Amino acid sequence: MTISYNWLSEYLPEKTDPEKLSRILTSIGLEVESLEKYQSVKGGLAGLIIGEVLSCEQHPNADKLKLTTVNIGNEVPLKIVCGAPNVAVGQKVVVATVGTTIFPSSGDPLTMKVAKIRGEESFGMLCAEDELGLGQSHAGIMVLPKEVKVGMAASEYFSVYEDYTYEIGLTPNRMDAMSHIGVARDVCAYLTRHNNGNFKYKTPSVNSFKPDNNSLPITVSVENTEAAPRYTGISISNITVASSPDWLQNKLKSIGLRPINNIVDITNFVLHETGQPLHAFDAAMVSGNSIVVKNLPENTPFITLDNKEIKLSADDLMICNKEEGMCIAGVYGGLKSGVSENTKSIFLESAYFHPSTIRKTSMRHGLRTDAAARFEKGVDISNTLYALKRAALLIKEIAGGQISSDIVDLYPSPKERTQVALKFHYLKKLSGKNYHHDAIINVLEALGFEKIKESLDEVWVAVPLSKPDISLPADIVEEILRIDGLDNIDIPSSIHITPAIDTLGLKEDTREKIAGFLVGQGFNEIMTNSITNSKYYSEEILATSVKMINSLSADLDLMRPSMLETGLECLAYNLNRKNSNLQLFEFGKTYRSTSIGKYFETEHLALYIAGKTHEDEWKEKGKQFDFFRAKGLAQSILTLCGLSNIKYTTLENESGVAFSVNKTSLGKVIEVNKKAKELFDIKSSIYFVDIDFQAIIKLKEKETILYKEVARFPSVQRDLAMVVDKAVLFENIYAVIKKSNLTLLKETRLFDIFESEKLGENKKSLAINFTFLDEQKTLTDKEIDAMINKLILGFEKELNAEIRK
Repeated sequence: MTISYNWLSEYLPEKTDPEKLSRILTSIGLEVESLEKYQSVKGGLAGLIIGEVLSCEQHPNADKLKLTTVNIGNEVPLKIVCGAPNVAVGQKVVVATVGTTIFPSSGDPLTMKVAKIRGEESFGMLCAEDELGLGQSHAGIMVLPKEVKVGMAASEYFSVYEDYTYEIGLTPNRMDAMSHIGVARDVCAYLTRHNNGNFKYKTPSVNSFKPDNNSLPITVSVENTEAAPRYTGISISNITVASSPDWLQNKLKSIGLRPINNIVDITNFVLHETGQPLHAFDAAMVSGNSIVVKNLPENTPFITLDNKEIKLSADDLMICNKEEGMCIAGVYGGLKSGVSENTKSIFLESAYFHPSTIRKTSMRHGLRTDAAARFEKGVDISNTLYALKRAALLIKEIAGGQISSDIVDLYPSPKERTQVALKFHYLKKLSGKNYHHDAIINVLEALGFEKIKESLDEVWVAVPLSKPDISLPADIVEEILRIDGLDNIDIPSSIHITPAIDTLGLKEDTREKIAGFLVGQGFNEIMTNSITNSKYYSEEILATSVKMINSLSADLDLMRPSMLETGLECLAYNLNRKNSNLQLFEFGKTYRSTSIGKYFETEHLALYIAGKTHEDEWKEKGKQFDFFRAKGLAQSILTLCGLSNIKYTTLENESGVAFSVNKTSLGKVIEVNKKAKELFDIKSSIYFVDIDFQAIIKLKEKETILYKEVARFPSVQRDLAMVVDKAVLFENIYAVIKKSNLTLLKETRLFDIFESEKLGENKKSLAINFTFLDEQKTLTDKEIDAMINKLILGFEKELNAEIRK
């Protein structure tokens, strides 16, 4: 939210330095993310002076240049070379002297220097409109009226408006501070607490408000009082729609708003002054002189202010005339509801709409406005009447209107203020600080709380309707701490704690172990958004996906059914920035639905791999990642989790394998296909490991850990090379090894694959290392030879293998 320093200062009892005010705002929870100087003209026309052309002669060495002398109020006129076709003696002009920086409407700033142009020295520049940032014209220099005083600062002549703007990072619960008066209230509470006084913020008076006549009565009825608990309005006639005065335009521009016309600008001004949204209807469009607040049937067509047709929901609250809807209540105006240059009379609305109604409608149609942003957080229902009178008086003053009806104020069930009891010992417990009772009450009353009763150990207060988020004693403690300043809490010299003795649960412990392993392998952990874009997925997948009803944007409308796509977004972001060697892992969830109300989420561990294992170094080049490296990582993770007997199965529709343990599917390793990569404009090879983390935890829960002493006898290793058909997989070889049932065979490792025409057509040679161990005695050569021969017979019989001697 943007706050203007000048504007805010109008409501404060005393002027405060912008930097000091910034520190105050941050200390009371209105964190200032930036403080910037604002100027209605960039650069503020600093250094630019009004001058008079005394002489104008042809440049001796250039047909299109003139030699001028210009009086800027000094004893000696300036010599300036000018190329403008309209320069002439006697003109009052804007002069940029040497050392002055100008800020053109387009292009970079330019600092004036003494220049020699075609042999003639020039000590400045006569400026055109666009060169000053005052417009777009470059037809010639800007010529001012003859009565303008020579030597006057251009910033004074053009009335450059200067201000400071604060960008405040508001938390969602602070709707009470979404206005200049709301911020002023907090600042005054701070000053009251820290400057030993009773500082009150100033609000513009509306005591002079009264109807001028009753020539334009408009009746109002509210059919849905739950969605519109309070609705106020008034008619104003004989207005003149025109541009707003400079003071109003400057205030709006300083906070980033574009002035439109005096009526619209006043409603925007009051919105940012008080926090209360307003809407001005062209009275000529209110058919039957009647306003009806109600819901229209489902799919009713409605043309918005920007000439777009939408289909209304039956839950959308509408402001209607006798014939049709004119405005989506609290969200967006209709094509026929707006004020135009031909408008002569208006009906001015100031209402309170239920936050959830506005939020759902705004999200449903993707209409995000300043009004909706405030209504959906809950505006001050007690402030609607004041804002209405304030705007009506401004319209009378600026647009020359007459108040032509009594105020309509439909408020059938006045909202009661929440009452909260704060025990003083509870405040001490939460804040760690002793406060005097009077100090507590002073802070609360400065914030708009009303003391109901007080005793020795507690105080009862009524919460202002501007703070709908406050309902608990802890909320009151937060308000006191905020105004007192978190930096003022006493810090004890020692802290007493009881060390935690609880260990991590099985899932958390396993997650930590895996994360530690992957980081050791050079991986970085990422966290991607679990909400993704439905365009990434096929209709088949979308049929069982969980769709967002009120999506934040068109690109985030689906709970992810797969971990791959959100990871590819992250990979693409890095690859596009030349970060090409990537090893990323993520613990996350996927979501699916079998029917309405039946939703399921699954926890995953996902690995995303691209590029090389590491950057090339002088001693060793980085190795390109491949499928087997990815598969090895998956197996290492399963082994780390204490799982064995891992079975791999080739996938039919993807380039990769699925793996399982004891018939429990645990995930897959794939090389990402071209179609998936094209969605993210990725051209390099990507390997993806998807592990069902929940399934791993379930298997580990059944696991029994047995301790075994380190074997006292040595293991023995033997190598065996064989020639087999190229179609034979290591999985086939491993099946033969298992079938041999050699209890003393502890480990099998493939360490070489060799292919050559000398081996024969479609043949390959595999070299395998076998590790044997007998924990009871030392193995003899005879025993080892017997086991090797049994393996050889199995390979020859089952795989038609040829053992290489």
